[in-house]
Amino acid sequence: MPSIARLLRRPTAVLAGAFLALALFSTVFAQESDPVADLAGDLDRAWLMVAAFLVFFMQAGFAMVEAGFVRAKNTTNILMKNVLDCSVGAIAFFFVGWAFAYGDSDSSNGFIGLGNFALNDFTDYSGWIFQFAFAATAATIVSGAMAERTKFSAYLFYSVFITAIIYPVVVHWAWSGDGWLTAFKDDPIGSNGYIDFAGSGVVHMVGGFAGLVGAIMVGPRLGKFGPGGGVNAIPGHNIAIATLGMFILWFGWYGFNPGSTLALSGGASELAARVAVTTTLAAGTGGVAAVLYTKFTTGIYDMGLTVNGVLGGLVGITAGCATVDPWASIVIGGVAAIVVILGVRLLESLKVDDPVGAVSVHGFAGIWGVLAVGLLSSQDGIASAGYADSEKYGLLLGGGVEQLGIQALGVLAIAGWTIATAGIVFGALKVMGQLRVSEDEEHRGLDLLEHGVDAYPDFGPSAEGIFSPSQRTGMSVSPPQSSARTRPSTSES
Repeated sequence: MPSIARLLRRPTAVLAGAFLALALFSTVFAQESDPVADLAGDLDRAWLMVAAFLVFFMQAGFAMVEAGFVRAKNTTNILMKNVLDCSVGAIAFFFVGWAFAYGDSDSSNGFIGLGNFALNDFTDYSGWIFQFAFAATAATIVSGAMAERTKFSAYLFYSVFITAIIYPVVVHWAWSGDGWLTAFKDDPIGSNGYIDFAGSGVVHMVGGFAGLVGAIMVGPRLGKFGPGGGVNAIPGHNIAIATLGMFILWFGWYGFNPGSTLALSGGASELAARVAVTTTLAAGTGGVAAVLYTKFTTGIYDMGLTVNGVLGGLVGITAGCATVDPWASIVIGGVAAIVVILGVRLLESLKVDDPVGAVSVHGFAGIWGVLAVGLLSSQDGIASAGYADSEKYGLLLGGGVEQLGIQALGVLAIAGWTIATAGIVFGALKVMGQLRVSEDEEHRGLDLLEHGVDAYPDFGPSAEGIFSPSQRTGMSVSPPQSSARTRPSTSES
């Protein structure tokens, strides 16, 4: 016979179940959200985060490319710089970088954003992580142009400045809804405003031109340029890891360009797929063009310049990846590779030392990429990418000169801002004597005296392993001998 307690529990359970069912019923019918829309939003956020992770993985690619193109005695130094630019950059972008780029407040204006400092009153975390990965990319470009003779402390200082101020202001101009150049407001400059879908100008020109200013300010490496005007080869130590770095960067670019759709729903997935195709074709053509050009002009197939030809093609297509047809991306990638090679030679003729070719790859190819939007964007491409007026497209396809003029304005604005602000930073460091290492340290290598360890302790200047730094500091290492040349070496490519 059932107990009284069991009899009482049954109606209690039934009553509790009834209340629960009523609560669930009320909740379902009280909600106004669309489950399909919610799912689409979740998918878009997931896509943006995956793209952000791909772009962040490009840091490994930059580290490998730059490490391969410098001498063994400076490998640890260049790797430390790549680690720290994203580390300090994350903190700087958290406190002020996002605020200056996209900050939303009554004080924000066409020049700079002024809201959401330290992510106050903020919920767009997927957007933040994506934009941080872009900011870290702009900062790390500079390290290659100034490699092998810059103080590590100086690098930390200018990395913060680029991530916190120089880059975010350009982002605000071009990608914020309030920026004076932006295509994303109701009354843009011209019909469409400045078009830079994934950042040939916003990201790569900023990094490239900041690197140019830094390379000029810090001066060339010892022995790079002879007294009679000759150019001496200073080869990088490991073309294998430089090539690995190129492939990592190419892979990461599939987050950089297709990820800049910012979504997959509403037809954006089709656009992202087309962007992936134009990105691939430009990179491949950049590599082929570099191989053929170096063979015809130097008689050899130059691997270093081929690496940078691929990267130049990727930089060149980044602005117009969503607005040009696939055939045009082939043209853009091929021209970008030639721009990179000619840029290396131009800088050498001007006695500017860029050990990894960062200025040519990111700065000069970035200019070409921005202008290519105004030359080769198709009418269908402008429309499918969501810009305002598809009647204003590439000049060479019959769309008139207006868009090319706006793109040229963007080039001048970005280059001018970056050169001026970077000049202030590097000029101040130089005046204070904090920019360049001593001649003795440059001869010995930055790894030993800046970091107390060789990247290759069994083969490096110390040849003592990593556990005896106190003995290492007194060693004398002779500088390497260089030979004259008349063409760019792989270490400059």
